[in-house]
Amino acid sequence: MTDLQAEGPGDEPSAAENRRQVLYWRLLARLFDPDEQPALETASVAVVDDLDLPSALLDPGTSVDNLVQRFPHLEAEFDGLMAEGAGADGDKDDEVRRAALVSKLLLNVFATGSGNVTAGQLGRWQSDAGWFERACGFGPGEMRGQGSGNGLGPVLAGIEGDLVSRMKLREVLANNALARQLTPSMSLIEQLLRDKSNLDGVALANAKALIKKFVDEVAEVLKTQVAQASAGTVDRTVPPKRVFRNLDLDRTIWKNLPNWSPSDEKLYVDRLFYRQTAKRITPARLIVVVDQSGSMVDSMVNCTILASIFAGLPKVDVHLIAYDTRALDLTPWVHDPFEVLLRTNLGGGNDGPVAMALARPKIADPRNTVMVWISDFYEFDRSQPLFEGIEAVHRSGVRFIPVGSVNSSGSQSVNPWFRQRFKDLGTPVLSGHIRKLVTELKNFIA
Repeated sequence: MTDLQAEGPGDEPSAAENRRQVLYWRLLARLFDPDEQPALETASVAVVDDLDLPSALLDPGTSVDNLVQRFPHLEAEFDGLMAEGAGADGDKDDEVRRAALVSKLLLNVFATGSGNVTAGQLGRWQSDAGWFERACGFGPGEMRGQGSGNGLGPVLAGIEGDLVSRMKLREVLANNALARQLTPSMSLIEQLLRDKSNLDGVALANAKALIKKFVDEVAEVLKTQVAQASAGTVDRTVPPKRVFRNLDLDRTIWKNLPNWSPSDEKLYVDRLFYRQTAKRITPARLIVVVDQSGSMVDSMVNCTILASIFAGLPKVDVHLIAYDTRALDLTPWVHDPFEVLLRTNLGGGNDGPVAMALARPKIADPRNTVMVWISDFYEFDRSQPLFEGIEAVHRSGVRFIPVGSVNSSGSQSVNPWFRQRFKDLGTPVLSGHIRKLVTELKNFIA
């Protein structure tokens, strides 16, 4: 905030600038310490009164909804308040007024305290977050959606996830009105997947609806990336089909130039050339093995959806295995990521050899198989057996792709012992950004 910058030598701050600074210093003080600072509170009340604004504007316990209901004229002032270009032409007094309104939004949205959260508190925060989004020029909920916002979207989603984690989620899910206000996020989906066995009735139905909404949103993003894949390599062993749409006009003209007749000014064509368009049709086998321990929930969700998208391609035979201390073959449901996630059991430790024992029999044609293994590779004292299995698969001709984690940020944490051995094997651990995995798989299938 440039408003908080100190004045340079010789600068004389105006009265309006001083008042605005008071409001922002109070905001910072309350964000970092919920206790009131008497001097700042007294000065801020004086500023708000001078602006003919209600003192409730300074009360963190008053929601923006409640404030607007009591003072309807403020609704228009909150709308677009923080949008790009807002207030650019305002005078000094207008800037102080904007500072008071902005402080209200920031304090209500970002000062969430600690401890248990009630359903009412969550509902109030969601309403205040909606007003904050409106102030930034978005519709309520838009900034918290997938990949939207001005950089604050993920922050808001994270705060909401933290609030949900601090309350009794089942209480919210059992209330249709509250459940509809929840914004699907990775942290929320993780909690739903962990608690699904304890839900029933309305709560279970709402949990499933939230999971499905999140799956559909992520799937749309991944489909766009997969859609950019090449259509496949041309099979040169198949003669071109002699139809007009395959006619290579440029090559036909070039090859028949010796038949040009200057006197007739005509090109006599005695041979037509066609483009080869046949693609290789041997299906590629994709075996995806995903660590479903608690630390890998984002990978489980992303890779489940990604596997279902590749399973929908005509040349790909996809198999999906999830594991912790035991392995589960989820291939029968690979086309429906929602059903896959409902069958997962997040948590527990890692036993890679159990998953490898289930995956290896699926290798029919090693040269036409890729195995993607997503894990942090922190094993329960079984690192050597797992690596030996991976090494055998790699040497058989299977393209083995180890991935640290698959998420939107690209962050990853991998056991250094495995990282070095994968590097020595010539199969370095892939960066955790999902776009890189999509690229690798597209290259293999093409």
